[in-house]
Amino acid sequence: MAIPQTKRRTLTNLILLILEKSIDGYARFEDFTYHHYRYHYGIPELKKRTLSQALKRLRERGLIELIDDQKLAWRLTDDGKMKAVVEQLRSQEGKWDDKWRIVIFDIPEKRRSARDLFRHNLKAWGFTPWQQSVWVTKKNCTGPLREYIKNIGIEDWVLVFESDNIGR
Repeated sequence: MAIPQTKRRTLTNLILLILEKSIDGYARFEDFTYHHYRYHYGIPELKKRTLSQALKRLRERGLIELIDDQKLAWRLTDDGKMKAVVEQLRSQEGKWDDKWRIVIFDIPEKRRSARDLFRHNLKAWGFTPWQQSVWVTKKNCTGPLREYIKNIGIEDWVLVFESDNIGR
């Protein structure tokens, strides 16, 4: 029986997020395989074969690497860390904590492609533009956003802050 594409994507993203949340992006998937009920998060019965296929897809895409074959220990690559951060930014949902996340940037013309990509991604992640280089969201995403900004090398030109007191 083939696994629907959405369930594959969910499992793949779950693995990335688990690795990203673990110390140094390292996890022993032996425990994950035998005690999957701890990690259930809406994925119906996790089978070894399904997990193995998800790990294979992640490895083939260069997002994870095997560091210990005997213990089934995996680690995120740099690309995997970036993908995990992006997935966190996309998936931030839930009740609003009454704080706005505000992004202000002034990325120079020589980095125009980075600026355009950053603006495109802010829109894709649900940010609202107040001005061309001032964007806001209600999502609690300050940490992952700062990590993303650092990873793409524009931290010198971008300011991210939170505020619960915005008014006119």
